Amino acid sequence: MKFGPVPVTEAEGGVLAHAVSLPGTRFRKGRVLSAEDAARLGAAGMQEVIVARLDPGDVGEDVAADRLARALVPAPATAGLRIGAASTGRVNLHASGVGVVGIDAARIDAVNAVHPMITVATLPRWHRVATRNMVATVKIISYAVPEGALARACAAAGDALRLHPVQHRSATLIETLVGEDPGDKGRRSIRMRLDRMGVTLGPRRLVAHRTDALAEAVAAAGDEVILILTGSATSDLHDVAPEALRRAGGEVVHFGMPVDPGNLLFFGRLGDRPVIGLPGCARSPALNGADWVLERILCGVGVTPADIMSMGVGGLLKEPPSRPRPREA
Repeated sequence: MKFGPVPVTEAEGGVLAHAVSLPGTRFRKGRVLSAEDAARLGAAGMQEVIVARLDPGDVGEDVAADRLARALVPAPATAGLRIGAASTGRVNLHASGVGVVGIDAARIDAVNAVHPMITVATLPRWHRVATRNMVATVKIISYAVPEGALARACAAAGDALRLHPVQHRSATLIETLVGEDPGDKGRRSIRMRLDRMGVTLGPRRLVAHRTDALAEAVAAAGDEVILILTGSATSDLHDVAPEALRRAGGEVVHFGMPVDPGNLLFFGRLGDRPVIGLPGCARSPALNGADWVLERILCGVGVTPADIMSMGVGGLLKEPPSRPRPREA
């Protein structure tokens, strides 16, 4: 691509690099100048104008952006994403429903490494989205890119983006009681999290903070996902809540996470149903490590101990003001 000033008498076919104001109108940046446009520029007293001219083998910005977007998401309906129209070298991709975004980071990195004028920016991996939320944007920075570079970027893109919609539609929250009833603050926060995912919360279950009582409530839970919020924080793999899950016939898969707030989370399963032992910070509506696990599980995305232990980078989250033991006194 050639870029620079040319006499207005030679500007026909060039892509206008900067917006130009004329009497009664304005030519926007990116306009492909016609012979009439060039004549109007000359009539307005302009001697030259800055344009870009495509070389043979170059692909215009809008065509290039659209091709790359469709390489990233070759089957939009299946991927749960909507590809927008190309404009000024940009194509935005939006979610078609509620869920979390699966992103092949290696593929996105490979696309961005091909050519500095070919770029893709996305949300973080497994970010929660609602219908019409933007998931990614493709931007061709220059007015055109070489066909060869675009072809390599499209080959690297390979179905790198996908929405994982909500799979589990109901949840039980079991709370344990230590001393007086703490009220419904924790339940309100959990309901808020489930409501935004379109998940129904079952009736309140409040039991004594004892292994046998909690095990009985876990075994009797009828919803697709079981959540446990204890009146006293889980501080050991064999504390009341993990032990109650085992006694109910379930399995504890992992305890603890390198995310703060959220360290004291555990998760497991009872048969084919996920069970999450929530940390006390889940009583606050503020983001915490439990959100990252809950959202994935609700969307049917498997969570492993290795997944949890890789959350440390970026896992230092904002502390809620109500935290009883702040990081720094």
